Amino acid sequence: MKSYSIQEINEILKGVIVGSTSQNITAPEQLEVANESEISFIGNKKYEKLWATSKAGVAVVNEDISIEPGENRAFIKVKNADLAMSQVLTLFAPPTPLFNIDIHPTAVIDQTAIICNGVRIGAGCYVGPKVVLGDNTTLYPNVTILDECTIGKNTVIWSGAVIRERCHIGNDCIIHPNATIGADGFGFRPDPERGLVKIPQIGNVIIGNSVEIGANTCIDRGKFSSTVLGDGCKIDNLVQIGHNSKLGRFCIMAGNSGLAGSVTLGNGVIIGGSASIKDHTTIGDGAIVGAGSGVTGDIPAGKTMLGYPAVEARDALKQWAILKRLVNDSKK
Repeated sequence: MKSYSIQEINEILKGVIVGSTSQNITAPEQLEVANESEISFIGNKKYEKLWATSKAGVAVVNEDISIEPGENRAFIKVKNADLAMSQVLTLFAPPTPLFNIDIHPTAVIDQTAIICNGVRIGAGCYVGPKVVLGDNTTLYPNVTILDECTIGKNTVIWSGAVIRERCHIGNDCIIHPNATIGADGFGFRPDPERGLVKIPQIGNVIIGNSVEIGANTCIDRGKFSSTVLGDGCKIDNLVQIGHNSKLGRFCIMAGNSGLAGSVTLGNGVIIGGSASIKDHTTIGDGAIVGAGSGVTGDIPAGKTMLGYPAVEARDALKQWAILKRLVNDSKK
C-alpha cells in the first residue's frame, strides 16, 4: 500500500501546510467517507461545512478557505484545489493493466504495418495493412485498427475500440473502450424507385494531439474530406460527432451530447450533457451550450446558451421565471 507523509505530498503540490498531523496518508477519498489516514479536498467554499463531520486527516483546500483544520488535522492550501487534487490522484493511482509480453501472439498484425519502438499490443488485436503505430503506443486487448491508419506517439487505445480505415490519431491521446472512430456518416437520400439510397462516405477522421475520447463515443468519417478534432479536445462517454464536423482546440463535450453533420466549433467551446447541435451550425470560440439545450442556429463567440431552442442564458432564465409565474397564477 502506498503511504506518504503530508510533507511528502506537499513537496509535489508546493502549497502551504496549515495545522499538523503525524498520520501518514494512504489514499484520497471524498470528504463524507474519508477516514483519518485519507486525504480529501475542498474546492468550493460551500463544502466547508462538511469538514466538521468528516474524518479526513488532511484536505487540499483553496487559499481563501475560512475554517481551521482542527486538532491533529491539516490543510494544504493551494491556488486551485481541483488541479492540485489531480496531482494527488496521480500519486496514488494504481498501475495500469500489465503486459507480460509487448506483443501478444494472438494479435494479428499485417506484414505491411509499421510498429515503432516501445509499442504494446494486447491479445486479440487486429492491425491492418499500412497502419503506423507510433513510439510507445498501447493497444489493449481486442482493439481493431483498419487499413492505412496512423496512431501517434504515447497514445493509449482501450479494449473494444475500432479505428476504421484511413483515420489519423495524434500523440498522447486516450481512446476509451468501445469508441468507434471513422464509422460511416449518416447519409441517405430518398429515391422513388430504390427507397433510401446510401451516400458513400469516403472521407476520414483526423484527431489532434492530447485528445481524450470517452467510452462508446462515435465519431463519423467525413463524406468528402475529414471530420476533425483539434488538439486538447475532451469528449465524454456516449457522444455522437457527425460527419464533416470540425472542432477547434480544447473543446469539451459532455456525455450524451451530439453534433449533427458539418457542425463547426471554435476553440474552447463547451457542450453540456445531452445537448444537441443542428447540422451546418457554427459555434464561436469560448461559447457554452448548457446541458439539455438544442442549438438550431449559429452562436457568436463567448455566448452562453440555454434551453430548447437555445437562447442566451439570461433570456432563457427570464422565460422560465415568467412561465413559472404563469403556472403558479393559474393555480390560484
